[in-house]
Amino acid sequence: MMNFKNPEDVEFSSFQGAQECNQASAFGGDFDSFGHSCFTHYGCPSEMSDRTGRGRGGATSSTSRIPRCAQSPRQIPVAHSPRSNYSFRPLFHERSSQEDDSVLTQQLWKLARKSGTLNLSNKALARVPERLYDINEADTESKAVNLEQLTIKEEDAWWNQVPLNNLDLSSNTLTHISPKIENLQSLTVLTLHDNALVKLPPEIGKLEKLMRLNVSHNKLSQLPREIYSLPELRHLNISYNGFTEIDPDISDLHMLEFLDGGHNNIQTLPGGIGFLVRLTALLLPYNHVKELPPDLVNMRSLQKIDLMQNDLTCLPEDMGLLRKLECLYLQHNDILELPDFEGNETLSELHASNNFIKTIPKAMCSNLPHLKILDLRDNKITELPDELCLLRNLNRLDVSNNTISVLPVTLSSLAHLISLQVEGNPIKMIRRDILQCGTTRILKTLHERALAKSKEEGGGSDGAFSLGGISVTRLRGGQADDGDMPGNFPDRYKLRHTRTLAVNLEELTEVPDQVFQIAKNEGVHVVDFARNQLSTLPNGLQHMRNLVTELVLSNNLIGYVPQFISQFTRITYLNLSNNLLSDLPKEFGVLNTLRELSIANNRFQFIPNCVYELQGLEILIASENHIKMLNVSGLQSMPRLSTLDLRNNDIDAVPPILGNLTNITHLELVGNPFRQPRHQILMKGTDAIMSYLRDRIPT
Repeated sequence: MMNFKNPEDVEFSSFQGAQECNQASAFGGDFDSFGHSCFTHYGCPSEMSDRTGRGRGGATSSTSRIPRCAQSPRQIPVAHSPRSNYSFRPLFHERSSQEDDSVLTQQLWKLARKSGTLNLSNKALARVPERLYDINEADTESKAVNLEQLTIKEEDAWWNQVPLNNLDLSSNTLTHISPKIENLQSLTVLTLHDNALVKLPPEIGKLEKLMRLNVSHNKLSQLPREIYSLPELRHLNISYNGFTEIDPDISDLHMLEFLDGGHNNIQTLPGGIGFLVRLTALLLPYNHVKELPPDLVNMRSLQKIDLMQNDLTCLPEDMGLLRKLECLYLQHNDILELPDFEGNETLSELHASNNFIKTIPKAMCSNLPHLKILDLRDNKITELPDELCLLRNLNRLDVSNNTISVLPVTLSSLAHLISLQVEGNPIKMIRRDILQCGTTRILKTLHERALAKSKEEGGGSDGAFSLGGISVTRLRGGQADDGDMPGNFPDRYKLRHTRTLAVNLEELTEVPDQVFQIAKNEGVHVVDFARNQLSTLPNGLQHMRNLVTELVLSNNLIGYVPQFISQFTRITYLNLSNNLLSDLPKEFGVLNTLRELSIANNRFQFIPNCVYELQGLEILIASENHIKMLNVSGLQSMPRLSTLDLRNNDIDAVPPILGNLTNITHLELVGNPFRQPRHQILMKGTDAIMSYLRDRIPT
């Protein structure tokens, strides 16, 4: 029996009791009406004291652990306040199979049975719910319903349900996939990226309808051999894993069109890779590939090759056999020289920065007529050839951080060159302040020097001159005249050989009809009158309405587009940028073959309604205008639109429903006055912008 000698003892005892009560409350204790946690499964402290006293002598103790001045807690019978059977579970714990199974709710189950698609991404799954593997089987509930029930709710009948064809298990913590995956015979898309998989079951090879398999961002070092027997597989992504080689059996995937093996530790490519004749994209960045197999050039369908950040020292000499190649990425390798690329006429982008290249092959310049981007920064280049002027469609040339001392004046003949990067070179022929003014000022200086040199060499008054055997007419890359063509226009041979009518930097205000008639007779399908003084489309252009596929009229003074533009039934590319346009004719909407439209740097305050009628449009460049609002309903009517550039306009609000346009894969909105999304989100790219917008759609 405890006796308190003084008030301090009483105070200390009260404090100690309060501590015990608080500890009791943490493990399931009850609370009195004043919020005190003074009750445990033993009852209250006074009851415990009474029981203790009676146990020792049968008499009730006159002292208590609670001071007499304290208010007595409300008495609650023990039978009505038992201690809760609560087991402590930390926030981060190992998932049980029951928890994983509960993720596949009945609502998700029914939705998957109706649509054929099941999305279980980002559910923290440690195991695939066992029930999932039986989703294609008719369940007992649907079989047991009677005819009357089916009449009321026929969509739930088992014969109206769709087999699962799209399964997304990405962004979980899966370490393995059950062999029961073979039960999902109807799968065409299997997404397993961002998990912790160390191996895949061989039974995946039995999914004979599988067309897309994504196992990126896992811990795989090899694939089961059975996967290489999948007859319909077209898309394979094994990036961000631990692969050291690509299995030679990959050549058995005859239908494969896309292969991404980036960010691994791959050192060699199998010799049989050339049998992948349908492959259009080969992505192997951030590996340790030292040499390309000779049969790589047999993959004649390749359009994109990404070998950035590898250990390559050279390229196959017969790269020209890849006649459909459009983009080649070779940054950060050990390449010493470039091939001539003879035969790669469709190549539009060549990125070869951070290598050890010393020269630019002269033949390469004449073999790449459609090259738009040439990136050779951070190499060992000492001089630029005059033949660079043969790259007539070049938009961007980056030769910064080399050892170039002289810029050829022929660069000024590149009418489409909008970005020339030369910083980090010991250039002495042009003052530093001019170099710092940018591309336009540099080209103007080269232009003036070219004209001066032409006069010194006895060139004509039209500015024609010849450097290194290259004829340049008025800085446009044209040819000498013949008897049929007016002055300063390319001759018949040039038209027949290039199928291109290009006249740039001539300050033309009109074009004779005779020019278009001759171009039509020679089968020309590309017309380029950029950087002139045209106020509208030349009337003679109508002669070529059934031939023209590309029409470039940028950097003119065009204020309106005539209605006859609707007669161009084969046009796929139209560039009207840097003009004075504020609207387009309503007939413009019938150009169903148009794939890319550029109306940048004009005076548009809105995107014309006729643009929304272009069902085949894939790329819309409308930057540098005065567009004030986004017409999302109009954009929704363009099913193929994938690139939308609206930089530097006057848009003050971005509707959240824009995020639902999943067909848009490249969106540019920088330089507008809206507050949301913030600039930091815009800098993260299209995926971040669209996700941000979708999260703000009212529910």
